[in-house]
Amino acid sequence: MKLAADISLYPLHQDYIPPIDAIIARFESYPDIEVRRNALSTQLFGDYDAVMGVLHTEMARSFKENKAVMVVKFVCTDRSD
Repeated sequence: MKLAADISLYPLHQDYIPPIDAIIARFESYPDIEVRRNALSTQLFGDYDAVMGVLHTEMARSFKENKAVMVVKFVCTDRSD
């Protein structure tokens, strides 16, 4: 099954850009998913297990490093086109 995830990260401190850039760079290091950026969010596309595995790992790492709010919306189809 294919999955699309739309992610917005809101670090809860004034220097908010570096944590956002860091998590996007980590998303882009995974070869099994497609990553697209826009002004408001980042989208991940790929196999359900691959996308959820990346989110599992990177959400935990992000929350250990920063106090933040993360909003994720899921669509259970490949919306990359």
